[in-house]
Amino acid sequence: MVEAINDQNFEEETKNGVALVDFWATWCGPCKMQSPVIDQLSEERQDVNFYKMDVDQNQDTAKNLGIMAIPTLIVKKDGNIVCLLYTSDAADEE
Repeated sequence: MVEAINDQNFEEETKNGVALVDFWATWCGPCKMQSPVIDQLSEERQDVNFYKMDVDQNQDTAKNLGIMAIPTLIVKKDGNIVCLLYTSDAADEE
């Protein structure tokens, strides 16, 4: 299950274990296309905590992380960012 988080609980929710955070917005077409994939992964990977954050409603976290484009995925392990992936980066690899 993918849980919605916000600026206030981002650090607390992602400080333990492995967390994947999907930064998205309601108006973003690629975000809508990616969402079912994230949902499926959350069902398959019980060892990872899955979150989503609406950047329009939670601008502080996105700004602090330097997120300038969406969708963006980050993976944190025990509170430390270990991977940051912009969708455009993945498309460039194909």
